[in-house]
Amino acid sequence: MDLTILNDKQLEAVNHVNGPALVIAGAGSGKTRVLTHRIANLIFKHGVSPYRILSITFTNKAANEMRERVEELINNDVRDMWIGTFHGVCVRILRRHIEKLGYDRSFVIFDADDQKVVIKESISDLQLNTNDFDVNSIRSLISQQKNNRINPDLFLKENSGDYRSRKIAEIYQLYEKKLKKSNGLDFDDLIVKTIDLFERHEDVLNYYRQQFSYILVDEYQDTNRVQYLLVKMLGKNKSENENVFVVGDEDQSIYGWRGADIRNILGFEKDFPDARIIKMERNYRSSQNILEAANKVISHNTQRMNKDLWTEDKKGDKIQLYQANSEKAEALHIAERIYNEKNIHKTSYEDIAVLVRTRAQTRSIEERFVMEGIPYRIVGGQEFYGRKEIKDLMAYLKLVQNNHENYSFMRVVNVPKRGIGKKTIEHLQNISDEKGLSLMQSVEALQAGEISKKAWQELGAFRKRITDFTHKSKEATLYDLIEEIFIESGYRGFLEKDKTIEGRARLENVQEFFSKVKDYEEKNAEDSLEDFIAHISLLTDIEKTEDSEGERVTIMTVHSAKGLEFDVVVIAGLEEKMFPISRDNDEDLEEERRLFYVAITRAKKRLYLTYAQDRMIYGSYESRKKSRFLDELPQKIMNANTKHHEIGITRKEEDVFTGGYVTKPPQESEKSHKEGTGPIFSPGERIEHKKWGLGTVVQVKGDEITVAFKEKGIKVMMMPYAPIEKV
Repeated sequence: MDLTILNDKQLEAVNHVNGPALVIAGAGSGKTRVLTHRIANLIFKHGVSPYRILSITFTNKAANEMRERVEELINNDVRDMWIGTFHGVCVRILRRHIEKLGYDRSFVIFDADDQKVVIKESISDLQLNTNDFDVNSIRSLISQQKNNRINPDLFLKENSGDYRSRKIAEIYQLYEKKLKKSNGLDFDDLIVKTIDLFERHEDVLNYYRQQFSYILVDEYQDTNRVQYLLVKMLGKNKSENENVFVVGDEDQSIYGWRGADIRNILGFEKDFPDARIIKMERNYRSSQNILEAANKVISHNTQRMNKDLWTEDKKGDKIQLYQANSEKAEALHIAERIYNEKNIHKTSYEDIAVLVRTRAQTRSIEERFVMEGIPYRIVGGQEFYGRKEIKDLMAYLKLVQNNHENYSFMRVVNVPKRGIGKKTIEHLQNISDEKGLSLMQSVEALQAGEISKKAWQELGAFRKRITDFTHKSKEATLYDLIEEIFIESGYRGFLEKDKTIEGRARLENVQEFFSKVKDYEEKNAEDSLEDFIAHISLLTDIEKTEDSEGERVTIMTVHSAKGLEFDVVVIAGLEEKMFPISRDNDEDLEEERRLFYVAITRAKKRLYLTYAQDRMIYGSYESRKKSRFLDELPQKIMNANTKHHEIGITRKEEDVFTGGYVTKPPQESEKSHKEGTGPIFSPGERIEHKKWGLGTVVQVKGDEITVAFKEKGIKVMMMPYAPIEKV
């Protein structure tokens, strides 16, 4: 193992063996390299068994990267090592011991959509109005209570005096009962139940304390209360060396809204007074100008450990600041910048990101990208695993894993249609409620004549099929099992009968799903069906986002961009009330500033900042003030010239950018259109676009024209401005 590639601070961290340590790792300072080399160093130089090391991070992507790097360093298989996310590690522990808490080891994990179904059902069972009790808000509140270790009974006790809070507590209680009945855990339960297990069964806690001689935690600044408690329970052990090694950056603590507590990293020395503090400030990612901007902004925060990022690289390009008249003009400017990056700087679309504070900001940017033919993907938009056909297949898999999981049963019992009607389902639910059975057990309890003969036969066949699949799962490979379920359930035939474009797309999505299964199986040959289901359940937004072919610009919120880097970054919507979003106190404002700091430090070569003087808010234009954060940037490294463009074009605000062409709006066409003389194009007509070539008009709606191009597909344009002519 070559340690000469490490700088002095990295080497100090890697060579720290016994006793607690806090590594303050600035953005782009090589924290993954430190973590992986420390693991390899413990194994090679100090003879530590790989199985006595616990390494925890926050995303599957980070865990997989860490696993691959360690495997390369030690030249050995690391699949059985304890390298994973907080939730993944807890799943592994619970699979072994959850029976001590009254659950079966075949528990299923309820994702966000599953949770919403259970909450909605609970609201209905309590005869409450769904308009008065928002499902998303209640899901968020339940998550918050669990992460603060407040169970439904305690929540009810603390809120019994308020009608609404009391009803929410009742929803929370019923939600928990329904999960338990289905032998299910939600995302938050995975850590909460592990802590419950350790508290109630000290022998289990001591077992893992002895097993994990060394604990490493990545992104420690993002830990919430229960994650902090888990690390403390495992690592704070006076009978042994407290070998807790945490890596993080308080300046990148941006998840306070979901429970992350910056005090965990700032107060590490209180929990571990003998901790060694190591600061890694050398940045290997960004130019000096970008780092200077980041350092200057974050210096206004008080909740931090003083540090300054630096690099040996050149100063780089100045940061570009643009003030637009409106969000549409802002989107136009962003499209121009990307055109220049692609055609002047030869930057790949894959190396460009547009970052926004909220998902709602992307609409105008997407519209402009569509008009200009700029390929893009939205992170947190269409999730591949959120598509109906994929959710259906996953429901089959969950039901095979756990035959008594009612919500998966309800989803697929009549998909594809088997003639099992609403009355039959209601009858099954009545049996389930009266006898305390799962829906699958209720099928077994059915007596002849209680339902129609066809429904009786179909339910019996469905039950037998699921039972057969369950037996098959014990011996078949994952791919073969899923393929058999897909075929024998009738789902493949169901999709193949749909000859529409949508039907073909659904079939293609399933084919892509099988590719993902094959890829997973190749990397995790020993994993079971329940391991695969847990893997899918624990994917993050960016990992769930639909894969897109070819180069594409990434549009995402700053929260989603955490941990990523791009050659070129555009940060849009830098206005008061948007970035920062209105905040009530200094702590919240400091988190907004940290979010801006994270956004800046995603950029490697060039950084563009934009804001609008007027923005459409709830259907009407509102005057906006530029973000206070912009005034905190060092002006000497800024370029705020809004007229000059690298392609040598000076344009007026109303000029239109169309794939590199900058033209005047066709005044005559616009006038005749707005005076009501009718659209100048009609459906079915052939047109020619300056960039996209020949196309056929599909629809004309107001100022919008939809055209099908032979090479570029369907495009929607603003008719008065689009560079098109009749053929």
